[in-house]
Amino acid sequence: MLTVALVCLALLVLTTIIHYEALRGLAVWLPDSRIRPRARLIVVILVTFAAHLLEIGLYALAIYGLVRFDGLGTLGDAGRFSLDVSLYFSAETYTSLGYGDVVPGGALRLLAGVEALNGLLLIGWSASYTYIAMERFWSNDSK
Repeated sequence: MLTVALVCLALLVLTTIIHYEALRGLAVWLPDSRIRPRARLIVVILVTFAAHLLEIGLYALAIYGLVRFDGLGTLGDAGRFSLDVSLYFSAETYTSLGYGDVVPGGALRLLAGVEALNGLLLIGWSASYTYIAMERFWSNDSK
C-alpha cells in the first residue's frame, strides 16, 4: 500500500507540473502569435487535450507497472490484462466516466480514486483556462 501511495503522490505532482507548463506555455506564446484570435482557441483545446492524454498515459503506465511487475492489485480479468486495458481504465477513471466494466482490486483502488480526483481537478483547470482565453481572445477579436 505504501508503494501505491508514493506512486499516487508522484503522479499528482507530475501531472500538475505537466498541466501547469502546458497552460503557462500557452499563456506566454499565444498572445504574441500571429494566429487569428478565434483560431487560438483551437490551439488551446488541442494543447490541453494533449496534456490530458499524456497525463492519462502516465497513469496507465503506473497501473500497468504496479499490476504486472509489482503485483500490487488487479485490473479486471487477469487473463485479459494488458497495457490497452490499463489505458482504457485510466481514461475512464481520469474523466470519471466510470463504465464499471474494468474494476481495480487490491491496493490499485487507491490509485483509481486519486486519478479520478486528479482528473476532475485538471479538467476543471483546463475548462477555466479555456473560458478565460475565450474571453480574452474574443474580446481582442472584436476590437
